[in-house]
Amino acid sequence: MRVILQLFLAALIGLQANAWADTPYKAEAQNNSDYFPPRGEWAGISAADAGFDPQGLEAAVSLAEASTVLEPTDLGVAILNSYADREPNYRVLGPTGKRSQGSGVILSGGRIVAQWGDTGQPEMTFSVVKSYLSTLVGLAWRDGLIPDLDQPVYQLVRSPLFDSEHNRKVTWRQLLNQTSDWSGELWDVHDWADRPVGDDPALWPNRELFEPGTHFKYNDVRINLLAFSLLEVMREPLPVILREQIMNPIGASPTWRWYGYENSWVTLDGQRIQSVSGGGHFGGGLFISTLDHARFGLLFLRQGRWAERQIVPFEWLAMVREPTPVKTDYGYLWWLNTDQERLPTAPESAYFALGYGGNVIYIDEENDLVVVLRWIPEWENVITAIMEAKVS
Repeated sequence: MRVILQLFLAALIGLQANAWADTPYKAEAQNNSDYFPPRGEWAGISAADAGFDPQGLEAAVSLAEASTVLEPTDLGVAILNSYADREPNYRVLGPTGKRSQGSGVILSGGRIVAQWGDTGQPEMTFSVVKSYLSTLVGLAWRDGLIPDLDQPVYQLVRSPLFDSEHNRKVTWRQLLNQTSDWSGELWDVHDWADRPVGDDPALWPNRELFEPGTHFKYNDVRINLLAFSLLEVMREPLPVILREQIMNPIGASPTWRWYGYENSWVTLDGQRIQSVSGGGHFGGGLFISTLDHARFGLLFLRQGRWAERQIVPFEWLAMVREPTPVKTDYGYLWWLNTDQERLPTAPESAYFALGYGGNVIYIDEENDLVVVLRWIPEWENVITAIMEAKVS
């Protein structure tokens, strides 16, 4: 039954995506760098007018297309191959999909300077959704629902998940920068079973606990804990909040979906609600198109503003890029280009959302660029080629 439901949802999304895959593309250069694309439209600009060497940019796009990896096409198979041999009792708990082709888009001044593939097809985006989740925390902070990021989470979320002495120390900030070292089990998955450390499985359940805030560990169980905790505080399904407060105002398509797991349902204020996942490690997560990612990236490029409306708090834009003391190339679920270590040809101020398989939203304020890439594991080479093609 679950497989039939997933097939039905995938077919429905595919039908909806067809209407958005052919977004009107108007090749019109404008001097105004404060452009916001209307719903269902997007202006274009030539490579030369955007300050690129046309041949260099064409070569960068060719590199992106040549670097695309689509096998195995079935992403359920792909994540099983990646995690099942290493993680105890690993199983896929949420829906998965297929990667049909690569795609990408480059925005300069908010306008499309290059695009390739089916940019309107929603696909799994894995850990890129973490940056969307971080943004919803920013809205809760703006509204006073989380007044202090250094406040222990248990003070607002009364759950057995925070009953232990260790877990009662965990703060919202530590969940945002993945330094909480929260210990426990959520949706039938132990924290230590996600990317376990060390070569002796017998030691994994009794791992050393680090003082919260002192040790970075990339861990989807704890990200799912953040999503659950945010649901408890905001008291509405997170996809509904994302749609109403962010995606609709920026003119995104109606084709994206945000899933949790088959066992991540909770009862909240008398309603049965699915707590969504903050990645696709166990399936689920955000299924979204390249163009919708580009709108989200443009929102951040424009400091949280869309046209005349401040959607994301201006202060939050600086906060998400504060380097984590014990992991200086990581902020609040965004990756940073600290000391230009990861991207030497890009500004240090550039930052990006990253997901399994080479899903990327790259944001570069100094060059007024947004780049979205799908299924390019060696994505750094593509960004480097794009930056090398920039001549002014």
